[in-house]
Amino acid sequence: MTSSPAATQLELLAAANQRLIRTVDALDDAVFGAPSLLPDWTVGHVVAHLALNGEALAGALEGVTSGTARAMYASQEDRDGDIAELGVASPGDLRSRLMASTELFDREVRDLPEDRWTTTIERTPGRPAFSARSTVLMRLREVEIHHADLGVGYTSADWSPEFSAIVIETMDKRDFPTSFRVLARDLAQSWSYGDDDPTTTVTGDSHALAWWLTGRGDGAGLTSDRGELPAVPAW
Repeated sequence: MTSSPAATQLELLAAANQRLIRTVDALDDAVFGAPSLLPDWTVGHVVAHLALNGEALAGALEGVTSGTARAMYASQEDRDGDIAELGVASPGDLRSRLMASTELFDREVRDLPEDRWTTTIERTPGRPAFSARSTVLMRLREVEIHHADLGVGYTSADWSPEFSAIVIETMDKRDFPTSFRVLARDLAQSWSYGDDDPTTTVTGDSHALAWWLTGRGDGAGLTSDRGELPAVPAW
């Protein structure tokens, strides 16, 4: 039995990386200073976050390979400051950092010894840890969700059903204020959230459900058997 990431996740990430790089490479330089779909972040800040996230995950994996534990970020303040600084760099620098971070993360995933995938990694020193195996899924979600957050044409409607299902499934760890169920029409599958028996069912296509479950958008394309959609906090 292997402890390495599922082949499907690696395949989805490879395709997602290609789409993201194509999008960012094709952007007019002026767009990097335009607002993204994320509050207070420009398109450049989202690209910077993606680049720095890739570097941070790669660095943590290199630490696992070498046997020298390394957190993703030195602190939350350092992480936020780096995004703020890189987010206003030149478009050329942002494109280069994003491409390099993608290649760096891919290399560290390839080089990680099979028996190290269960090693734990801290996001910041002393904070709750996650397994090295989780980094591929984490990076996949970052790339696909923030690609849509750029607000430059790529949307959740471009997500594959496989990725949409991954988002929906992993949202069960969130602390929602009420219990509810979602039904993905295109997948003919349902999921429940919350500690109590669901009293509301939200129905729609998987990509729209996934987008809404992250606290994004207004629930366009979704219906609730109670009339109003349950409250979903930002993720």
